[in-house]
Amino acid sequence: MVLGPVLPNPTLNSTVTAPQPVFIDPARLPASERYKLLIGGVVPRPIALVSSISPHGIPNLAPFSFFCGVGSNPMTVLFCPASKPDGSDKDTLRNVLPHPEGGTGEFVINVVSHAIGRPTAAAAEPLGYEESEFEFSGLTPVPSVNVRPPRVAESLLSFECVTRQVVRTNPGAPDSGNIVIGEVVGVCAAAGLINARHHIDPALLDAIGRMGGNTYCTTRERFDMPRGASALAPDRPN
Repeated sequence: MVLGPVLPNPTLNSTVTAPQPVFIDPARLPASERYKLLIGGVVPRPIALVSSISPHGIPNLAPFSFFCGVGSNPMTVLFCPASKPDGSDKDTLRNVLPHPEGGTGEFVINVVSHAIGRPTAAAAEPLGYEESEFEFSGLTPVPSVNVRPPRVAESLLSFECVTRQVVRTNPGAPDSGNIVIGEVVGVCAAAGLINARHHIDPALLDAIGRMGGNTYCTTRERFDMPRGASALAPDRPN
């Protein structure tokens, strides 16, 4: 038996053996168990409430928590709609695909504040392709400026995007990943959310994040910390 490092135990004034870390080979797990490791370990995750529109003009709305920014030159974001259990594309992915691939090539990422958390979760209901989650969730579609899909009126911050690339990690496989990269061509913000220096007020935005399972978190507990070598310096008294 291989023991871990011996650590001091201040309570017992002695030493204890630290347990060895657990190693898991993802290749030996079913996709459902890998998913649990991802959503429980990659936390907290911001939520993209993505509005899109079908080639026939039907609006769609769905939340995705595999979502982040990519870069600022050009301003780009990504979100990751998984494939369905049968390997087919979800409605959002069908809509946002580039024109040559049958989609409209546009979408809007609406940031989710605490006030719209429940209707956002409701938009995850698996409706038919010709049904709109806007009506089901009670959220309000309003026209965007530079793209066809509507934005969510109740969202305090929306990014209008044009699809630049879709990367499929395992095409046609059940529950496989798809990375949608979009260039931001417009930003719509509530009055007072952004100051003259383009800083966003985090308290007003009141964004929520996704944890594992059905657990969410707020962003109301915040602290400042320097980056780089300054982060290692001892705290200075006030």
